This record gives sequence, C-alpha cells and structure tokens, in this order.
Amino acid sequence: MGWFQGGTLFIDLHGYDDAPVQPGQALDALLRALGVTAEQIPPSTEERAGLYRSTLAATGSPILIVADNASSEAQLRPLLPGLGPHRVVVTSRHTLAGLGGRLVDVMALDEAAAVTLLDAALRDARPEDDRIGDDRAAAARLAGICGGLPLALQIAAALLKADPTRTAGDLADELGNEVRRLEALRYDDGGGISAPSVGVAFELSYRRLDEAAARVFRLLPVNPGPDASTAALAALTDMPVGEARAAIGQLVQAHLLETAAGSTGRWRMHDLLRLYASQLSDVHADRDGREQARDRLLHYYLNTATLAAWSLWALPGELVPVEFSSRDSALAWLDAERPSLVAAVTTAANTGQDQIVIQLLLQLGRYLSWRRRFDDLLSAATLGRDAARRRRDRRNEAVALINLGLALRDVHRSEEAVTACHDAAAIYRKLGDQQGEGIALTNLSSALQEAGQFKKAVIACHEAAAIYRKLGDQHGEGSVLINLALAHGKEGRIKESILTLQDAVTIFRELGDPDSEGRALSNIGLTLLNIGWFEKAVDAYHDAITIFRETGDRHAEATALRNRGIALRKMGRLEEAITAHHDAAAIFQEIGDHQAGDMARKELESDQAAQQA
Repeated sequence: MGWFQGGTLFIDLHGYDDAPVQPGQALDALLRALGVTAEQIPPSTEERAGLYRSTLAATGSPILIVADNASSEAQLRPLLPGLGPHRVVVTSRHTLAGLGGRLVDVMALDEAAAVTLLDAALRDARPEDDRIGDDRAAAARLAGICGGLPLALQIAAALLKADPTRTAGDLADELGNEVRRLEALRYDDGGGISAPSVGVAFELSYRRLDEAAARVFRLLPVNPGPDASTAALAALTDMPVGEARAAIGQLVQAHLLETAAGSTGRWRMHDLLRLYASQLSDVHADRDGREQARDRLLHYYLNTATLAAWSLWALPGELVPVEFSSRDSALAWLDAERPSLVAAVTTAANTGQDQIVIQLLLQLGRYLSWRRRFDDLLSAATLGRDAARRRRDRRNEAVALINLGLALRDVHRSEEAVTACHDAAAIYRKLGDQQGEGIALTNLSSALQEAGQFKKAVIACHEAAAIYRKLGDQHGEGSVLINLALAHGKEGRIKESILTLQDAVTIFRELGDPDSEGRALSNIGLTLLNIGWFEKAVDAYHDAITIFRETGDRHAEATALRNRGIALRKMGRLEEAITAHHDAAAIFQEIGDHQAGDMARKELESDQAAQQA
C-alpha cells in the first residue's frame, strides 16, 4: 500500500538445508540487490554488514527486507538494517525471540477458512465440482484432520482433483486411519498437534505415485543444490528424460514438487517435503542405489560443465560440442546450474571424490571469475587445493592455487592472493612447466598490483612475458601485456601504458580473441579519458562496445558506454552523450547492477543540464 517506496528485497536463507546460507553470503546477495558492485563488496562478514547498513542508511525511501526460512538468530543478526525507516520480516520454523522484534505466530486456518480453501481449489480445476459443498460435514472433518495447515490442505485438494470419484469423506477416512502409523514422520515445527497431519498428507500423496515417480521422490534429496533441472533429475535417477519428465509431472500434480521460482524446467521441494523424502531415502537407500545415483549426478554435472566451458571459451572457428552449439546456450546453462555446481564441489569433497572436486574446479574457475562470483570461486578453489594435496597432485594443486589467488585478489585479500600465486609459480617451476609458471606469474602481477606493489608487479610481468615469448604463446603474452600496462599506469607512465595496451590489442586481434581485445580496448579508452584525450577515447570505446555486443558481455558494454558518454560530453557532443548514457543505464537496469545504473543516470542528467545551459 505504498509503505515501502524503496521496494522489497527477498532472500531465502535455506536455514534447514544441509548447507544453509551463511551471513556473509546473504549480505553479498543483498548488497548486489542494493546496487553495490562486486568490486566494492568487502571480504569479511563484519565489513559487509557495515557496508549493508550504511548503504541502507543512505537510501531515503523505506525498503522491506524479507528474510525467508531462517534457522537461527546468528544467521539473521548481520542482516538487520539498524536505525532508519527500513523494516525486516523474518520467517522461521523456530521462534527467534532474541532479535528484539515483534513475534507473530502463523496460526492454522480455522474450519470455515479451511473448507473455503478446499472448495476454491476444486472449483478452480473444475468449476462444476461441488464435492465440498455437497458434504460440508465431511469437508469440515477433512479440514480438521489436516490441522488447518495450508500445505496439507493443498495436498488434500490435489488428491481430490486427481481422482474425481473420491469424496471428501473418503479422503478424511484415509487420513484419519493413518495418523498413528505416520507418527514417526512427524516434524516438530512448533505447530503442535497439527504437525502429524502434514506427514499424513505426504504419505497419502506418496503412496499414490507409481514406482518410477516414487523413486524420483526418494532420490531428490541427493541433489546438493537448491533446485534441479529435468535433465539433472534424469541423470540422478538413470531414466530417459521423457520418463523423468512424466514422473516429475506426477510429483507436481501431487504437490510433492514445485517449479523453482523464476524459472521453467527447474524443480524444488518444500523443506518439509525434503525432510520427508530424506527419511524415505534412508529407508530405501540400497534398493534405490542412492550412492550410485549421487555419483551419476556428480558425473553429469562434471561432464556437462566441461562441455559448457568448452563452448563458452571457444575461439572463433573452433569446433564446439553439439550440446551447446552457441556461447549463449552454454552461458545460460552455467548461470542456471551455478548454485548446484558449487554445491556439487562440496558434496564431492565430503564423499571423498577428490578427482571430481579438482575437475569441477578446472571447468568452473574461469566462469566463476568472469561472472564475478568470487565467494563461490574462493570456496571451490579452497576445496580443490585441499583435494589436490590429499592426492599429492602437485600440478592440479598449482591450478587450484591460481584460482584461489584470483578469488582472494578480487575479495581484496591481496597479501593472501600474492602468497597463493607465488606458491603456484614455485610448483610449476619445480615441475618444469613453463606455461603454468607464466600463467601463475601473470596472476601474481595482478595480485601485487592489488597489494600496491607496482614495481614487483612490473617485474613479474616481464618474467611472464619472457616465458611466453620463449614458448611462442602470443595469447599469454597479450594477457600479461594488459597487466603490465595497468602497472605502468599506476606508476604514472601513461605513454608506456597506452603503447603496451595497443600491442595487446594487435595480438588479440590477430588471434581472433574478441573478449580479450575488447578488454584491452576498454582499458585504452579509460586511460585516454583520464588524461583528457577525449576524441581518441571515444574511438577506443566505440571499438570495444562493438566487440562486447558481439560477445554478449553486457556489463562490459554498459561500462564502456558510460565512459564513452563522459568523453562525448567533454567534447560537446551532447546528443551522442545522452544516447550513450541512456543505453548504459538501460543495460545496467537489465542486468541488475543498480549502483552502476544510478551512476549512468547521473551522467545522463549532467548531459541534459549541459544541453539546456
């Protein structure tokens, strides 16, 4: 009703999952939603909490934060906004009395409301269905057995809709006869005597499944992520996709599975259902081949991630797998599966499958860095390093250390990043792997720059460049030239920086690597903008924008548009500046970078003010 003009932020804390969302992860998500860029998010939970509260304090319009599915006060305290107009609504199965907030117990529906819900559900499916109205006494008995819980009532309604010949009295009799047998499945959520009724409804729904759907239901908790695709569930259960889809349809119809929020073809279970399915899974583990199912799923994630990474990073003209015939399809799959893929790394580590841990990191590392998912990369790289050390696999330990160094650098733990990259370079040197040593030195130069050690960064760049030239690796040489140019720029050696970046552009253009060419051009544009060479900056950004549009790097495109607009305004080309900043703001809005979008809109306002002056 207009109370929260600043909007609503929603976060599911998955408090009762095997891996609940940690406060630092929650703050990362909330800060991103508030428009804070990944580069600005500090590494520690305490620092993130401070930035979160200060960002909210700077926001005048009230915002409602909805923290769903919390399991503890410790999980929530860092998410409280502090003083100001903002408010938090928390949902939990526990009474979190120590937070100082108002407690509102969600009560079960009374008999009249529950019967109305049942009647409406049946009439929505079939407007002429009057089974509830025909026998109000039986409907009231059914509502009472369900304990008035909306979830149990929905399942009861689904059972009635699935079988038009069954009466409310028939279902009430079945539910009433099962209470004691299902006592062991009672989940103590604070609902008192109503809790067993949920188990009764689940049991009856489960019993009406055919064997294929029942087995899918029992194996669903094996999936480590918050949701799963149809293809992943087919791999988990070793079923053809068509059969898996049919089984999923049964589960959805029975309200034992639901569509994941904001997606199609992805499925999730309510927490209570997941607990119930886990209990069944334990009972039937041997019969269902649960360990083999888990291993199949891990291999599915690994194999498909390998194909997606192959397609995503293929250079023009290279063959790509038929499963991902376009870069966009590969990226879409990785984006959708990212939470499950990262969770799969943890599952593999916890079950002693170190080789899968290592291989998943190899396929995901570059993607996670490119998508700026540094917390995920930090977690996966740490597990990968530990797995490689357990296997005494020095080469893959070095690979993991390189990824770890990247993640540490990008969360501004620069000294640790320097150590990780230095250790990786030392391992490669000992192995006689010059290619790996060059990569490690290139990343070391970035970590040293983050640490403010520019002279050492230049030395590392020269060492890496010498290795790449010796090996004839032009791509590696181009990458290290970008780092060298950035280091020169930090030292104030602007001419050298520009010339070095131009050399990098030439190399990447000859190699047909548009991503890297665009990155080098964008850096040239920024350097020229900073020294006041606006016309040349406009030209460099034009070329970079063209490339980013071709590769689909929307964030880089919007950033280049915003900076090109600034240069155009400085030149007095106000109409072009307005167009650039308008387009930049629209893209930032589209991809959810609200802070960058605000900056672009402020530049747009400056353009318009200059035009009216």
